[in-house]
Amino acid sequence: MKKFFSTIKNIFSIEELRMRIIMTLLFLVVFRLGSFIVLPGIDPSTVKSDDGTNEGLLGIINVFSGGAFNNVSVFGLGIMPYISASIVLQLLTFAVPHFQKLQKDGESGRKKINQYTRLLTIVITLAQSIGYLAAFVKPENIYPGMDSVYMNFVRIISLVAGTMFCMWMGERITEKGIGNGISMLIMVGIISRLPTAILIEVDHKKLQGALPLLIEFFALFGVVMAVVALTQATRRIAVQYAKQVVGNKVYGGQRQYVPLKLIGAGVMPIIFAQSVMFVPALITPFLGEGNEWAQSIGVAFADFTSWQYNLTFATLIIVFTFFYTAITVNPQQMAEDLKRNGGFIPGVKPGQQTSEYIDDVLTKITFPGAIFLALVAVLPAFANMANITREFSYFFGGTSLLIMIGVVLDTLQQIESYLLMRHYEGMMKSGRLKGRAESPVVV
Repeated sequence: MKKFFSTIKNIFSIEELRMRIIMTLLFLVVFRLGSFIVLPGIDPSTVKSDDGTNEGLLGIINVFSGGAFNNVSVFGLGIMPYISASIVLQLLTFAVPHFQKLQKDGESGRKKINQYTRLLTIVITLAQSIGYLAAFVKPENIYPGMDSVYMNFVRIISLVAGTMFCMWMGERITEKGIGNGISMLIMVGIISRLPTAILIEVDHKKLQGALPLLIEFFALFGVVMAVVALTQATRRIAVQYAKQVVGNKVYGGQRQYVPLKLIGAGVMPIIFAQSVMFVPALITPFLGEGNEWAQSIGVAFADFTSWQYNLTFATLIIVFTFFYTAITVNPQQMAEDLKRNGGFIPGVKPGQQTSEYIDDVLTKITFPGAIFLALVAVLPAFANMANITREFSYFFGGTSLLIMIGVVLDTLQQIESYLLMRHYEGMMKSGRLKGRAESPVVV
């Protein structure tokens, strides 16, 4: 405990780090307050605030917005349009030569891509806000005299402004605060649901005593530790650099490593798979009520604890993991960069053989990573079947757990780097967070 308080004291003794933490907290408070500001002309007493258990893409949006989606708030769409735009631009950089060129142009290219991302965010938000108002704002939710074309236009502009303001806050947190701003906003939205979920679970277990609750918390702790260990796991490929004599000095000759993460795709395969799993619920009503086969599929895929849902969900995650890893990690480019910088993998010829070697290693580590992601994604279903309330079971795996762990680890790494730069002892006993490569090669 003494070391813990000493570390906290060291953190706040660094003026720059202290100001960054304060700025981050202020922006997060503003984000949470905005989640409760209802759209103009909407009667908040008539808005049915769901418990956040809706499935599919709508459930993701509500989780990421911290309940603002169900509150019909000005932050109702949250940061999701910006995430969608970022994903589209990221895919374009691997498929369209123009965007590939921009990505290689350095800082100027990144600024151009950011501009395209912001413009696409506005377009996506406009389209989503129209559908959002049509689906979730009913005449009984609107104050008398406030149901007009002009007021609907004001609400659409409010939703667009709310999303752009969330995007601005995320960028300011990244620039002036600590951690990745967009990820921090998402994490706060997820964590805001945790106290309510715990209270519901405690109320559900009050007749069974404290032992079942303790077992659940220990199981949750074990799941978190396993996810932390495997998300930080890397396969390091040794790279040797040739010696170069420049004048009277010898450069290079040292051995470094290319770290390939076990789960290089992160949380994206789960998000893609959840979006696809939402499709059966959309198309079932159009197949007719008399179609028993279609209705049975709709019922099976509406229950996230059914074996049909979980088997399909896990399969999609494995497929999307390989797909997303293939489009985001380019072994050919990595091999070219190593060759250009005078590096080579011992026992492997530079060029095409290096590319094939990296691709083979990537394939071997992606498969167990995909299996692990699939298991994490279906854990909430097993937790719910084990008599854990749905609200609390969502924290046993899935998108929520992976995002929270990823953001916390990234933030701790940044704080640790500040401490080490000022010659303070790191947050870990070893002085470094586990899973970080000692001499990573930027490829």
